[in-house]
Amino acid sequence: MKNYHFIAIGGAVMHNLALALVQKGYQVTGSDDEIYEPSRSRLDRAGILPHSYGWFPEKITTQLDGIILGMHARIDNPELVRARELGIPVYSFPEFIYNQSKNKKRVVIAGSHGKTSITSIILHVLKDQGVNFDYLVGAQIEGFDLMVRLSDAPIIIIEGDEYLTSPLDRRPKFFHYQHDIALLSGIAWDHFNVFPDFEEYKDQFRQFINLTPEKGEIIYCEADPLVKDAIEKSTVKGKKNPYHAHPATIKNGKTFLTVQENKIPIHLFGEHNLQNLQGAKKICEALGLTESQFYDSIQTFKGAAKRLELIKSQEDRALYRDFAHAPSKLKATASAVKNQFPDRQLIAVQELHTYSSLNKDFLPNYAGSMDSADQAIIYLNPHAVALKKLELMDEETLRKGFERNDLKLFTDSQALKSYLEGLNYANSNLLLMSSGNYDNMDLQGILIKFEEK
Repeated sequence: MKNYHFIAIGGAVMHNLALALVQKGYQVTGSDDEIYEPSRSRLDRAGILPHSYGWFPEKITTQLDGIILGMHARIDNPELVRARELGIPVYSFPEFIYNQSKNKKRVVIAGSHGKTSITSIILHVLKDQGVNFDYLVGAQIEGFDLMVRLSDAPIIIIEGDEYLTSPLDRRPKFFHYQHDIALLSGIAWDHFNVFPDFEEYKDQFRQFINLTPEKGEIIYCEADPLVKDAIEKSTVKGKKNPYHAHPATIKNGKTFLTVQENKIPIHLFGEHNLQNLQGAKKICEALGLTESQFYDSIQTFKGAAKRLELIKSQEDRALYRDFAHAPSKLKATASAVKNQFPDRQLIAVQELHTYSSLNKDFLPNYAGSMDSADQAIIYLNPHAVALKKLELMDEETLRKGFERNDLKLFTDSQALKSYLEGLNYANSNLLLMSSGNYDNMDLQGILIKFEEK
């Protein structure tokens, strides 16, 4: 029986990997200084919730087959220091995933946006078609208990992140997976704290493209000029396979894929999602599925959590939430909702939560990103700004950055909650966009507004 210890076990992906290894029959332990829900309850049910918060070097013994190191851990973590003293193998998350999938066909989905959505579509279609596969995805998906699966399946689908690998390895995660097939959805500046220079950020994707083997394949969104340019200038000898948004029509707020003379109803909508769908289709075809199989399965796909997720709707209104935080994601998401329901007022609320979005120097990248909204609202948590040691921006600064003179700013979640509860949502959509949670804002009073007739 393999025996692994997780340093920073409470993270979204880390705890899912821990649970996947328990399912595989491995012995798993872990530590963390904080563990929030739902990680806490899920680890507890599996019997691997740490008894106490903190770091305990005595947990690190030569009986371990390896350490799995989370990005949240510091380089001077006492458990990490002890493991290195004892010569115990230390794996970053992506290194461990590769180690477990060396003999599989590895499919990696990369890009500044759309990764989770594309990966989720592929997973749904493969499962619906009875294909045996492993996976790593960055969100909870309907029909899947975990965000990670490791088995004896011949294929693994991996959402490949360009963020740093671990405290010991400052390279992007997606370098480690050594893909056979890759997809690149788009390039738009993100992770300003790690890549303050846009050229350096773009270079990570150039290197990723060039990792495609001679017998491999790179599937890419030709509609993105940066992606197109990077592919055309690459030294890749493998197959280059471009895609655009899938043709579609909208009728009464519903999207239909145009397939020859047929109209196929889907739950997804928006130009960005139609690009994601077409990219996923290309991957499924590369894995041997037919167009017919893809179209049969895509009709039942309802989306990943917090990816244009419909929370509540009535005949004349809807409440959506989305993970959008980077400028390109914010613009695409707001535009998608407005284009889908052009006759409804769009109230868009964006929480600036990441280091990039809270940084005054990065703010000009948000210019025009909320133009599709009839009412644009920004939420800033002063505590989050202080933790990142940044300057708290005022309303005027944000209005200039977003190029939106009527933009409203809230710095207190209760005040935002009261404001949203007081609005009339007749013939309106509310779009909540954040990689955070608005300081644990209770949505119950807002949800009621979308239950009214």
